[in-house]
Amino acid sequence: MAWIWFIVIGAVAGWLAGLVTRGRGFGLIGDFVLGVIGALTGGFLFRVVGLAAYGLIGSLITATVGAIVLLALVRLVKSA
Repeated sequence: MAWIWFIVIGAVAGWLAGLVTRGRGFGLIGDFVLGVIGALTGGFLFRVVGLAAYGLIGSLITATVGAIVLLALVRLVKSA
């Protein structure tokens, strides 16, 4: 059951990050991949800063923040 929530949170976080940065999502697969990598990135960043997020909403926020940071880094590298 945890895998299903991981997939759902990844897809929603990727979609939200796409809305925040582009005004639209990246498609189902793109949103999912972005959200999963964003969840890993967000989890790492939250630990470095000393923050902790619990529950469904906390996981969604962590993954979304990570996905937004990931998109910002990709744009930074792409423009260089």
